[in-house]
Amino acid sequence: MSTAVSGNGNAPAEATTRDTQAPDLIRPYGDTTGDGMVQVSFTLPIPHDKRAEGAALQLAKKMGIEPALLVHAKAMGPDFTFFVVYGSVNHLVDLREVKVVEREYPLLSAKEVNAAIKSRLRRKLVVVGACIGTDAHTVGIDAILNIKGFAGEKGLEYYREIKVVNLGAQVLVPDLVARAKAEKADAVLVSQVVTQKDAHIHNTTTMSAAFREAYPAGKVPLLVAGGPRFEEGSAGRLGVDHIFGKGTTPGEVASYLVHMLAEKKEHAR
Repeated sequence: MSTAVSGNGNAPAEATTRDTQAPDLIRPYGDTTGDGMVQVSFTLPIPHDKRAEGAALQLAKKMGIEPALLVHAKAMGPDFTFFVVYGSVNHLVDLREVKVVEREYPLLSAKEVNAAIKSRLRRKLVVVGACIGTDAHTVGIDAILNIKGFAGEKGLEYYREIKVVNLGAQVLVPDLVARAKAEKADAVLVSQVVTQKDAHIHNTTTMSAAFREAYPAGKVPLLVAGGPRFEEGSAGRLGVDHIFGKGTTPGEVASYLVHMLAEKKEHAR
């Protein structure tokens, strides 16, 4: 659902006097502006019957969706039911409280990336990438590393000043550390798509700890994790240098690596 200007009469007077093209308070939009309509989906561990549908509506009400309309219910095997519920919420979104993580580096062209690496490193920048743990989804890491790239941009293999070592899927953390050391990696890129039971968080923190144990202080390569379910701003908590979310392009990653390369060189002075 998209969002639109709130039609709530209880909105603060301050909000009503501001430019209606740039409101501070907004609410979900469904059929008409300001109606607060949302659509949510979830699964309950109960066979599909009338009781299950009643349970779904009860849950929707507890989430603040009232009145709620059950628009879809389908059995997921003998013991589970998938639901889609549509209804209205009274909650407002205050855009003044939304925190956005801004990109701290400029986007560079492939030519600029190559020139920066050549002038600062005077050798190729070595990048080792992998999907770790039991994660077998290589689409994300391949989109960044492989020459075919993503979203019209060629991957890091296209950059003549970057050496790419793509280890593929289901790589054990000790093997990743060993290969990174053998290749004298400047950066390690890890993709995590599988997120059940926070597997992406566990795998990333395990990987970070392993690298910091294997390398002397200050010598750890750049550790970068990417995937659709990572929370913005969580890099420090996970022990990595940067997190990339869904929709990241190879150019963004290459530009980040050059930015960090310059920063490291500055700190080394």
